[in-house]
Amino acid sequence: MNPKQALREQYMQARRSLSPERRAEASARVAWRIAAMEAFQAADTVMLYRAVGAETDLQMLTALPAAKGKRFVYPCCISRTEMIALLPGSWRRGAFGIPEPDPASSQRIPPEEIGLVICPGVAFDDARTRLGMGGGYYDRFLPLCRRARIVMAAFEVQHAPRLPREETDIPMDGIVTEKDVYSLFPL
Repeated sequence: MNPKQALREQYMQARRSLSPERRAEASARVAWRIAAMEAFQAADTVMLYRAVGAETDLQMLTALPAAKGKRFVYPCCISRTEMIALLPGSWRRGAFGIPEPDPASSQRIPPEEIGLVICPGVAFDDARTRLGMGGGYYDRFLPLCRRARIVMAAFEVQHAPRLPREETDIPMDGIVTEKDVYSLFPL
């Protein structure tokens, strides 16, 4: 097992160790923190994800008062290396079993229209390094989102002392947990 895979296992287990009630409570706190951010309030289009397993679940974010009038788009994997943003018409089970908008009934949204991208992840560190699942989908997509602030939603148990960062890894503008916002500048 390579070092990144070992870290993935360690932090996925940390996430799974939270009870469903604790995950739900922490997810709600993360959603409220994101809704209070200036970057969220300023964004007309927000890219979210649908949580799988023990990920931070942000679906309630779309129903909060601060979300009124916002357009929420979601990632859809269209190849082994590429994802796009879709405004959902209907849903399907996509790559890796992740719920994603069905491209046949959804509207493709150009990345430059997205004002805030909220990413899932397995772990993060104080340098705002995000450790994902290893597919590189977000790292290839995020540079296309030229206007967007990039934020990772996570639980505090996913906070690592230091993570390896490769040239292709895109650092986050901030990480939002149930306890804190890790950022170099106000979000």
